[in-house]
Amino acid sequence: MKRAGLVVLALGLALAAARPVLAQEHEGKAEQPGAGQKEESWAEKHEFELKLANFVILAGLVGYFLGKNAGPFFAGRSAGIRKDLDESLRQRQEAEARVAEVDKRLANLEAEIAALRADSDREIKAETERMSRVTAQEIAKIQAHAEMEIGSAGKAARMELKRYAAELAVDLAAEKIRARMTPETEDALVKGFAQKLK
Repeated sequence: MKRAGLVVLALGLALAAARPVLAQEHEGKAEQPGAGQKEESWAEKHEFELKLANFVILAGLVGYFLGKNAGPFFAGRSAGIRKDLDESLRQRQEAEARVAEVDKRLANLEAEIAALRADSDREIKAETERMSRVTAQEIAKIQAHAEMEIGSAGKAARMELKRYAAELAVDLAAEKIRARMTPETEDALVKGFAQKLK
């Protein structure tokens, strides 16, 4: 494109350089008698060509500056648009991936809820069994302790009963001895005791 712009520019400059020569030639013909008629027809004839030359020069300059400045502008703009398209494509892919993950999670939600319920049922059952074992152990401990206390209380009661029975026996024996004790028996006992001391 730059080469074509340079060719158009060169043609335009050549026509521009030829214009003064044509103007001088036109003035030379104007001085000759009877050339007025010809001069006007030549000016009219070349007026379109001169306008065309001006247009070509102007178009060449515009093309040159557009080619020089518009290329980088449009390239930058195109790169920006491409970057925006790539970014929007990346964001769209990320959004689609997120949507797919959410759909997948929603599809697995029922299975996850069922798994959570099964886990919770297993945990409740295990905890119930553990509590039953702990309760049974505590009841066994309480029963063993109660049996020990009952045994101790029974033993203490038997000991108290024996002591009471012994006291009663001693009291009863003392009464029997007192009942049998006469003054002669007492003297005999005292004499027997005194002899043992000797």
